[in-house]
Amino acid sequence: MRKKTLSRKKINPSTPIFTGIKYSDDLKMQLFIYNKNEYVENSKFYEKDFNGFTDETKQYWLNTHAIHDTEQITKICKKAKIHDLVIQDILDVNQRPKFQEYEDYWFFSIKSLLPSETIEIEGEQLSFVLGKNFLISFQEKKADHFEHVRHRIRENLGILRERGTDYLLFLLLESILDNYFKTIENIEDKVENFALIDINEDPSPALLNTIENYKRQLHSLKKTILPIRDFVSKVEREKFNLIQQKHIKYFFELKDICLTLLDNCDKIEARLESNINLFFSIQGHRMNQVMKTLTVVSTIFIPLTFLAGIYGMNFKNMPELSWKWGYYSFWIIIVIVFIIMLSYFKRKKWF
Repeated sequence: MRKKTLSRKKINPSTPIFTGIKYSDDLKMQLFIYNKNEYVENSKFYEKDFNGFTDETKQYWLNTHAIHDTEQITKICKKAKIHDLVIQDILDVNQRPKFQEYEDYWFFSIKSLLPSETIEIEGEQLSFVLGKNFLISFQEKKADHFEHVRHRIRENLGILRERGTDYLLFLLLESILDNYFKTIENIEDKVENFALIDINEDPSPALLNTIENYKRQLHSLKKTILPIRDFVSKVEREKFNLIQQKHIKYFFELKDICLTLLDNCDKIEARLESNINLFFSIQGHRMNQVMKTLTVVSTIFIPLTFLAGIYGMNFKNMPELSWKWGYYSFWIIIVIVFIIMLSYFKRKKWF
C-alpha cells in the first residue's frame, strides 16, 4: 500500500492530517497516576475526563493507541497545551524520527519494530511528549510494547514509582530498542542460514534478490536508530531541566545500545556484501570455465579445418587425389593432430 504523504498546502491549517493507515481499532487511552506510595490506573480513559497534570507530587503517564482519530488526538493535545506543530508531527507517521524541545516539554518520535519471520519488517511510529511530571505516549496502533512497564507500576517493582517521568521515558525507549535487537537477530539468523554456495554449482539469482532485500532492511533500520543515538548524545552533551542528573547514566546506556545495534547492522551488511562478491565471483568463474572449454574446442578444430579446406579444393594436379590410400591417410593425419593438441592442452592444464 502506498504511503500517504503530508501536503503542506492545507486549506485549514488548524486541522491536522493523519498520514498513516486507518486501522479498525478505536482510539483507546490509559492513564497511570503514581508515586512511591500509591498508584491509580484508568484503562478506559476518555478525553472528556482529562483535567491536566495538576498534582506535582505524582507522575502521570497517558498512553494512547490508534491515533488515526485526529479529532480526539487534537482535543487531548490542546488540553495538554501541546503546540499545533507537535500535533501534526504526532499524526505524520511517515516522517523521520525527530526531537524538538519546547518551553515546558519535549517532543520525541521514534520508529518501533515488531519482530517478524518474514523479510519485510512491520513497524509503527511512537511519539512522546515529556513534561515535568507527565509523559504522553502516542502509538500508531495497538501493540504490547510496554506491558512489562505497566506491570512494574502495578506491583511497585524496582525503582520506577520512586522516579520521575524521565526515568519512565528511558524504560519505554529501552523496550523499543529491545525490539530492534530481536529484529536484527532474526535477520542475522536468516543470513547465517543461507545455503552454502557450492563452487561447482551455479547460484540462483533469487539469492541475490534476497540479499538485496536484507540490505535494504538494514539500511532502513540504521536510519531509524541514528536519530535515537543523536537524541541520547544530545542529552549527554547538554543540560536539560527535564532530565534529572541521577538519570543521565540511564540515557548513556541507551547510547551504548544504539551503538551496539549499529555495529550489528554493519557486521551483517559486511557479510551480505561478502556474499554478493562471492556470488559474482562464482558467476565469473563459471563463465571462465565455459569460455576455456569453448576456446580449447575451437583451437583444436582450427588446424583440422585448415587441412579439410586444403583437401576440399578441386584441383586436378593434387597428387593425393589419385592416391589409393589418400583418404585413409588424411583421417590418420587428422586423428594424430587431434591427439597431439589434446595432450598438449592437458599437460598445460588448460582443462
